Amino acid sequence: MRQILTYILLLIAAASCAVAKPVAGNSTVEVRYITETVHDTAVVELPVIIEHNVTLDTTSHLENTYARSDAVVSAGVLRHSLQTKPVKLPVVVEKKIIYRDSIRTQEIVVPETVEVEKPLTFWQKVKLKIGGIAIVMTLLFGLYVSLKIFLNH
Repeated sequence: MRQILTYILLLIAAASCAVAKPVAGNSTVEVRYITETVHDTAVVELPVIIEHNVTLDTTSHLENTYARSDAVVSAGVLRHSLQTKPVKLPVVVEKKIIYRDSIRTQEIVVPETVEVEKPLTFWQKVKLKIGGIAIVMTLLFGLYVSLKIFLNH
């Protein structure tokens, strides 16, 4: 039983070795809506309208921002004319403008290159190769022993 536990621990130790992997960056999107009311002025143009009126009365003259009126007595008859002025009338208009603003934030992992002083020597390369082969052989041996124990029972 103790041997099985030892082999399982060896297998776990051999399987737990891994190469470090970079962490993937996070990204977020934030959307903002800004509503702005703009006060603008529109111009309304009044049309020119001319009217004439004849009556038995005295002369008169009337005038305001939008119209002019003249009355003249001629041969005992009052001649009256009304004329609108070509005025551009300002009208205040409210307009809502909605701004949509998206802010995207993304974290980027920049790999860092580490310079080594000198390359590996021949002996260091041999030790690295032997280490990889030893791990594979340990796994195969552990698998062989496990199968032998489980098949014999």
